[in-house]
Amino acid sequence: MESIDLSMVDWARGQFALTAMYHWLFVPLTLGLGFIVAIMETIYFRTGDPEWKRITKFWMTLFGINFAIGVATGIILEFEFGTNWSNYSWFVGDIFGAPLAIEGIMAFFMESTFIAIMFFGWNKVSKKFHLASTWLTAFGANLSALWILVANGWMQFPAGMHFNPDTARNEMISFWDVALSPVAINKFLHTITSAYVLASIFVVGISAWFLIRQRHVLFSKRSIIIASVFGLTSSVYLVWSGDGSAYQVTHKQPMKLAAMEGLYEGKQGAGIVIFGVLNSDKKYNDAQESHLVKIEVPKLLSFLGYRDAQAFVPGIKDLMEGGFEYTDTDGQKKVALSAVQKIEKGKLAIKALADYKEAKKAGNDSATQTSLVTMNENFQYFGYGFLNDPEQIIPPVPITFYSFRIMVTLAFWFILVFILALIFVYKDTILQHKWFLRLALLTIPLAYVASQCGWLVAEMGRQPWVIQDIMPTVAAVSKVDSSAVIITFFLFLVVFTSLLVAEIGIMRKQIQNGPKED
Repeated sequence: MESIDLSMVDWARGQFALTAMYHWLFVPLTLGLGFIVAIMETIYFRTGDPEWKRITKFWMTLFGINFAIGVATGIILEFEFGTNWSNYSWFVGDIFGAPLAIEGIMAFFMESTFIAIMFFGWNKVSKKFHLASTWLTAFGANLSALWILVANGWMQFPAGMHFNPDTARNEMISFWDVALSPVAINKFLHTITSAYVLASIFVVGISAWFLIRQRHVLFSKRSIIIASVFGLTSSVYLVWSGDGSAYQVTHKQPMKLAAMEGLYEGKQGAGIVIFGVLNSDKKYNDAQESHLVKIEVPKLLSFLGYRDAQAFVPGIKDLMEGGFEYTDTDGQKKVALSAVQKIEKGKLAIKALADYKEAKKAGNDSATQTSLVTMNENFQYFGYGFLNDPEQIIPPVPITFYSFRIMVTLAFWFILVFILALIFVYKDTILQHKWFLRLALLTIPLAYVASQCGWLVAEMGRQPWVIQDIMPTVAAVSKVDSSAVIITFFLFLVVFTSLLVAEIGIMRKQIQNGPKED
C-alpha cells in the first residue's frame, strides 16, 4: 500500500467520472431517439403521409448531431482503461475485454454502416430498405449499450471466471455466465429504459416549445403522441426493471443498499424512506439518529428486497461488524463476517498467492499445493486485502442516498408529464395549457439530472470497488505520475465542455429552424 500514490487514485477516478458523465449526456438521447425516429418512419411507410416524413427527418437530424458527438467521448472512455487503470486491465482484461470487443466488432459496425443509409439514402434506396436501415441503426446503438452494460454488470457482480495463480489474472470460464448474469441483465434493461424516458421527455419538451410559439402545430402534436406513448410505456417498464435492479443490489451488494437507504442499524420489517434528511454527523458505530427527518413506508424495503415483509435487512453497522445470518448465492445459510475478518482473509489470500509463486519457483510441490488451497479458500475476499481501514468499505452515503431519491422522484414526475400530455392532446386542449407546455420544456434538463443520478447511485454506491470484493480502486490504477492525469483531466474538461457547448448550439439552431418542407 505504501507504493500506491493516493493522489493518482483520486485523479484517475475523477478523470474517469468526468469522461463517463459527459459521455452519458449524449448516449441516452441516442438510444431512445433512435427508436422514436424508427417508429415515426414506420408510420410514414404505412400511411405515405408526407407530414410523417417531415417529422421523421427533423428528429433524425437531432439524432445524428447527438450521435456524432457521443462517439468521441465513448472512445476516450475506453482508452482510459489502458492509460489510468492498467492493473485492472491486466487483472481482468480477458473477461472485461470480451464484451467490449463484441460491442466494437458487431454493434458499432452495425450502427455505423446503416446510419449512412438512414441519413443519405432518402430517394436513393427503396422505402422498405430505408426503414430497415433506420431500425437497424436503432438496434445497433442499443446493442452497443448491451455489451458495455454487460461489462459494467460483471464489475458489480463478477461471475463466470476463474483466477489463474500462475499469471495472476482472472480468466473467463463461461461467457454465458458473464453475459446472462442477472445483475447485467437488470442493469441493461433499467439503463436503456431510462434512456427511452429521457429521449421521450426531450421530444415532448421540444414539441412543447414549438406549441408555445404556435409553430408547426400538427408536427408537434404528432411528435408528442409518439413520444408520450413510448415514454409512458418505457416508464412503466422502468419501474419494474428498477425493482429488479434493487432486488439484485439487496443480495449482491448489501452495502450499496444500506447507503441508498441511509440504513445504519439493520432491522426486521425495514421500511423505505420516501423523504429524509441525513444526519451528517452520524458514524456507523455511534448512537446518533441516522436521519434528522424522515418519512417512511413501513416494511416495504424488506418486502421488495427479500419478498418478505418481516425479513432482516442489514445496515451499515451490521455489515461492518458481521454476525448476522444471511443466505449466499448458492442458497446456503451463513453467518456474515465482519469487515476486519474479511480484510484478514483478503491479506491471507494475497500472501498465499505470493507463497504459491515462491514455492513453485523453488520446486516445492507440497508447499505449492498448500498455498493454492489457502488462496482458493479465501479468494472471494481477495480485494479486502488491499485495504487497511475497515471503514473504507463504506461508500459515500449522502451522495448515494440523495441521488437515489432524486432519481425516483423525477421518474414519477415524468410519468405524470406523459399522462397529462396524452390527455391534453387527446382533448385537443394542449394549446390552452401554456403552464404545462412550459413545464414540459423545463423537464428536459430534469431528465438529464435523473439519468446522472442513476449512475451516481450505481457507481458511488459500490465504492471502493472496481470489481466487487475482488479489486478496490487503490489496486487498479496504473503506476504513472499523477501530474500526467491532472493535465489530461483539465484537457478533457475543456474538450468535453466545448463539445457540449457545440452540440447545444448546433441543436438549438436546428430546433429554431424547425422541420423543413421535404
